[in-house]
Amino acid sequence: MPAETYEILDDRFARLVHKSAHLEKLWTGSRWAEGPAYFPAGRYLVWSDIPNDRLMRYDETDGSVSTFMQPAMNQNGHTVDRQGRLVACEHRGRCVSRIEHDGTRKVLADRHDGKRFNSPNDVVVKSDGSIWFTDPSYGIDSDYEGDAAPHEVDGCHVYRIDAATGAVSAALTDYEKPNGLAFSPDERYLYVADTGISHRKDGPRHIRVHDVGADGRTLGPGRVFATCDVGVFDGFRFDISGNLWTSTGAGVSCYAPDGTLIGKIAVPEVVANLCFGGPKRNRLYVCATTSLYSIFVNAHGATWPS
Repeated sequence: MPAETYEILDDRFARLVHKSAHLEKLWTGSRWAEGPAYFPAGRYLVWSDIPNDRLMRYDETDGSVSTFMQPAMNQNGHTVDRQGRLVACEHRGRCVSRIEHDGTRKVLADRHDGKRFNSPNDVVVKSDGSIWFTDPSYGIDSDYEGDAAPHEVDGCHVYRIDAATGAVSAALTDYEKPNGLAFSPDERYLYVADTGISHRKDGPRHIRVHDVGADGRTLGPGRVFATCDVGVFDGFRFDISGNLWTSTGAGVSCYAPDGTLIGKIAVPEVVANLCFGGPKRNRLYVCATTSLYSIFVNAHGATWPS
């Protein structure tokens, strides 16, 4: 193992990695790789290449890469719901959509109070079937990752789509640029990244954590869980022990449930997002600027989200 692969800051991280495992570059050729989602039934991964308006597909059984969908409405974040369907955040469509089992696209939500969303960014499905997503402005800021357009809603919020009715409600309205999000494995907490520093010099570059109410839908005011030291936190996922694995400007960082930064995995490109995959969910897939990487770890991804 190259010594520079891991930075072990706490003994807890030493137990989460294999000293013989190394970072593998599986493919390169994206303009901005994002939104990985793993399909266990087919043993393949899909991810976004947002500026090229396509989804790519990595076949875990033979290592082949192909185009999964193009055009793709400049999709960004994805997740897989409990029925095995791909749920997507569309920049160009300014909506959250789902690919049904027959391959058709269904728009789940495209507006709130009659106003179009900015550009949904990342998404997670809770165990009750509700869909939660962030809506910063990155897809309407320019024509590079979507279509430049004015805001219609009054800010950049976190939304919830009700599983039974499809009704959309604003769950959090005090973020500057809400980005990645994930529930803790026990769903008692929702974690959300704020990358407001992209638009304001002194803006936030942290992850906040919110208590989930007894009704499963209301959220507490939130508190800062971690602040990024290089670049920003973008997408992140949990392992079954509650450790948070997140993208940064220098690679992947791992935080213990108590908020302690316990270790890092160096990646030679800026990381945007990641997810766990493989039959044992112990393979960490990493989307980093132009490339897809992976590394086997001694941790297992929480079953949901993918």
